[in-house]
Amino acid sequence: MQPTYLPWAGYFNLILNTDVFVFLDDVQYEKNSWQNRNRILINKAYHWITVPVSINRLDTKICEVKIVVDQPWRKKNMSMIRHTYLKCPYFDSIEAILSIIGDESIKLLYELNEKIIKTIATSLGLNPLFISSRELGINGQRTERLLKICNHFSCTKYLSPEGSKEYLTEDGLFEQQSSVELVFQDFIPKKYDQKDTKNFFSHLSIIDVLANLGIDGTKKYLE
Repeated sequence: MQPTYLPWAGYFNLILNTDVFVFLDDVQYEKNSWQNRNRILINKAYHWITVPVSINRLDTKICEVKIVVDQPWRKKNMSMIRHTYLKCPYFDSIEAILSIIGDESIKLLYELNEKIIKTIATSLGLNPLFISSRELGINGQRTERLLKICNHFSCTKYLSPEGSKEYLTEDGLFEQQSSVELVFQDFIPKKYDQKDTKNFFSHLSIIDVLANLGIDGTKKYLE
């Protein structure tokens, strides 16, 4: 999976169900994608929370994307999160995330995202082998490359998010050229109590789940 900013619960459900989790961080960066933004709940509505970035060319890889340092986005993001979730029952479960967002020594987007994801995973007791694709030196297009990565780790099963089903099925390489079993994630976010709203807002950042359910409650939610 590409390292995204403050990912939703489904991202961590993938981590929960894997022994090896590969951050696909040496592929092309997608402008205005989940890679540099996500959604939280503000005043009973979806609200984008964004990391401003700088890219030099259209084919810039995720691992090359620089965070803009001359904008007060860190304070803004931290302030929005605090204002939204401070009175939630488990605000303390997201304080470590705020510290990472506020760390000015982090200059690259992938570093920020991967550190946040690993920190949350550890707090939830999720401990797969985390690997960044930029460290592997494995080339190839689409499914071909995924298979090479699976074979590199001698995997017997590849767990894919549902959003990749169309192109993986179209390519057909898992069925035609591999003994690796292709399995698609089946995670449906269930309702949970969100502070100050009777209407449920789904597919928010994991921090919404953590702040409302806590560590133990989030573990059960992901399962």
